[in-house]
Amino acid sequence: MFHNRSEAGRLLAAKLRKYKDTPGVLLAVPRGGVPIAYEVAKELNMPLEIILVKKLGHPMNKEFAIGAVGLKDAFILPKEDVTQSYIDMQIEKIRGRLQEMQRKFMGDRQPEDLKGRTVIVIDDGIATGNTLLATINILKKSEPAKIVVATPVMSKSAAMRLSTEVDELIAVLIPETFYGVGLFYSDFTQVTDEEVIECLEKLNQLGKAV
Repeated sequence: MFHNRSEAGRLLAAKLRKYKDTPGVLLAVPRGGVPIAYEVAKELNMPLEIILVKKLGHPMNKEFAIGAVGLKDAFILPKEDVTQSYIDMQIEKIRGRLQEMQRKFMGDRQPEDLKGRTVIVIDDGIATGNTLLATINILKKSEPAKIVVATPVMSKSAAMRLSTEVDELIAVLIPETFYGVGLFYSDFTQVTDEEVIECLEKLNQLGKAV
């Protein structure tokens, strides 16, 4: 069990040291993935960004992902019971939220170009991997050299599902029994927008000091 996300991030960073100083980008899943990725970014000397992708849920069950939407691209799994008008409306709505996130967390910074670079996607834990699968399909459109998914803890089923879709999958723990991400943290307090902004600003100041 991890004490908190900071400790989990340091343990994950130790498993990612081979990527130190390589041309790559860390993409944190907001908000819980940001404190994890913050620790990794300090260790690897890599830029950190928020992953600006959100799942597109089924009209009858918003938790069931039928695709994912990014600022420029979308990946949709065709479903006979889902209309194109619903998809178009959701894409527009989700893009609006992503643009708000970009302004809030990144200000006037433009997203890093992922083409030809190692992209490391970081979350504080992965239960099913379904939403991440759709996200990975969007990331592939940016033509990165390599996609790595890294997390402190993930279920065995998610590991099996994701391992065939990415170049490398790295986890500190893949337990035999998995009932939820939060059970592997002593402190799993929800991360606030302010904490996300603070992590990004600290890294920005570190980069300027180097």
